Amino acid sequence: MECTVRWTGLPGMTFLAETGSGHVVAMDGAADGGGRNLAPRPMELVLAGTGGCTAYDVVLILRKSGQEIHSCEVALTSERAEKDPKVFTKIHFHFTVKGKALKQNLVERAINLSHEKYCSASIMLEKSAEITHSFEIVEDAAAAA
Repeated sequence: MECTVRWTGLPGMTFLAETGSGHVVAMDGAADGGGRNLAPRPMELVLAGTGGCTAYDVVLILRKSGQEIHSCEVALTSERAEKDPKVFTKIHFHFTVKGKALKQNLVERAINLSHEKYCSASIMLEKSAEITHSFEIVEDAAAAA
């Protein structure tokens, strides 16, 4: 995996990251740090990437388990250390999984497998942060999109 990050130059603290797959993501800082608040902060992207990593796993595992999943949302809340390096110290993942006749034990299993075995990002962050998760299942009788 590769990524190149380039500062866009003065004025400001905007950076463009080009991933090995050819996609570009912008990052910026707050005004008090010299940024112009034009894009997410780098640590926000770490949190978002972790949410994407685990949600991907949960959807894939539930599909492979034969569950009729229609949507999966994960809301992350976090705390960071007060002093540098301001690593994440706590991260809570709350999953809202919508589908037809989803089995609670399979949803819970999918979340646990993601956090214990498959999601590289959350497993890596668990080295510095207390990771917790919760979930809710929403019955959706409508056909999957």
